[in-house]
Amino acid sequence: MLKKALCISLLALSTPVLADHNPPQYQRIDFQTEVEKEIANDLLTATLSIELNNKNPSLLAKDLTTVTNDALKLGAAYNTVKLTSGNQQTYPIYNEKNKLDGWRGRAEIQISSKDFKAAGELISQLQSKLQLNNLNFSVAPETRRELENQLITEAVTAFKTRADKIKAAWNAKGYKLIQMNLGTTNNQPPQPMYMMARAAKMEMADAAPAAEYAGGQSRLNVQVSGSIELEN
Repeated sequence: MLKKALCISLLALSTPVLADHNPPQYQRIDFQTEVEKEIANDLLTATLSIELNNKNPSLLAKDLTTVTNDALKLGAAYNTVKLTSGNQQTYPIYNEKNKLDGWRGRAEIQISSKDFKAAGELISQLQSKLQLNNLNFSVAPETRRELENQLITEAVTAFKTRADKIKAAWNAKGYKLIQMNLGTTNNQPPQPMYMMARAAKMEMADAAPAAEYAGGQSRLNVQVSGSIELEN
């Protein structure tokens, strides 16, 4: 038994250990690709408000609530327009002798819709009592997510294509991905001046005609940055 164990040990010691004396050499390269697409703004948002004065804060709050409720009732007839009450606040008014002289209150109504025509009609009607404070156009969140998913696929494909071209330019045997980062930006150009001019005219009109809005365009950009290592 001792001789047999000794023979096995000697055989194990005499077995050569194979080692790779020429491991592959890698060279790291960082680069970035991006894709961009212009998309129509499909969401309108607006804020309207009213400001009132009253000596009695309770009556002031009641008047503000009445105007807000009337606006919400009017908006209920427009199924494609979302109308919600916004901020409502009251604050004291002091005279030149620093004595309380009354109360001033402000109430807001928020509008959002993809139906620009219906929103324009409703805004025009609301301006008989409310003032239009701002009007904005943007890409709806669900529309942005759908386009982002499409652009991410395109950006990753562009990254892989550039990696293959870099490998070919360096006559490398291959490459491996070290890291990859994704980023998105949404750039909205300034809105046309005629929109603001029209809004200003609407504020001064007792019965403003229904406006026809053009939402404009936004640019969605997806960037892919990362590092690869080339095998020489």
